[in-house]
Amino acid sequence: MAATRFRLIRMMQNVLTYLILGLAVLVALFPLYWMVVSSFKTQVELFSVPPTLLPLRPTWEGYVDLFVNRKFGQSLLNSLIVVGTSLIVSMVTGSLAAYSLSRFRLPWKLNGILGFWILSTRMLPPIVTIVPLFLILQALHLVNTYAGLSLVYVVFNLPFVVWMMRSFFQEIPTDLEEAGMVDGASRLGALWHVVLPLVRPGLAATAIFVIIDTYNEFLFALILTSTPEVMTMPVAAAALVGRIHVQWGAMTAGGTVAMLPILLFAFLMQRHLVRGLTLGAVK
Repeated sequence: MAATRFRLIRMMQNVLTYLILGLAVLVALFPLYWMVVSSFKTQVELFSVPPTLLPLRPTWEGYVDLFVNRKFGQSLLNSLIVVGTSLIVSMVTGSLAAYSLSRFRLPWKLNGILGFWILSTRMLPPIVTIVPLFLILQALHLVNTYAGLSLVYVVFNLPFVVWMMRSFFQEIPTDLEEAGMVDGASRLGALWHVVLPLVRPGLAATAIFVIIDTYNEFLFALILTSTPEVMTMPVAAAALVGRIHVQWGAMTAGGTVAMLPILLFAFLMQRHLVRGLTLGAVK
């Protein structure tokens, strides 16, 4: 009797847990669902009362307006180019810096001091640097260029990459590298063939955070770009909000298209992301 009562209580607890989790997932995903569904509605149906959960007459007007009239595809391509360039440069440079700080012991405890000063640049509000950066890029003729915007993103992503990758490198025993160097590998050879395969989950986790941070960045893209040929996706999406009228159809279509690259990348890297977030959590 007691065992049956215990199983019944346990089952009720499980049902309640799943109901709460399901409600949380519903609340979290409903705005995305509403955005995707609204992208296929007409302008009249968007403001219908009561609102419809599914489009009564699905239409591609929002996507046609977005890609044909507003050249949103160019802005999306610009974002992918800038994100890809800044990601590669940030990950390569930041990983080498993090490896150096985790493996080489500098005199006067400079490892900790350098690590703190690198991380301290993230404490500075980005908006206070926008005027000096604009003047520097203007002097270098890099305003409204892929190179200038990518360089700014690299500068702001590097501290995060160094901070993340340093902790991952510190979890790898140095004996593995020393064994590789005894077999004839150089320091860079041991890093490439021994260490990097072991910290691959950390690389994936860091890359995802860098991509999301860069892909969604708005302030620097707004100030440092001025033409559709270089303008990134967040700036192009903000342009859909006018002084009098908001292009809701095109905006919901743009939001749907804009989230696809991030969802695809996160789906492909989800296994590495989970391993990267838990790497070193248990000794």
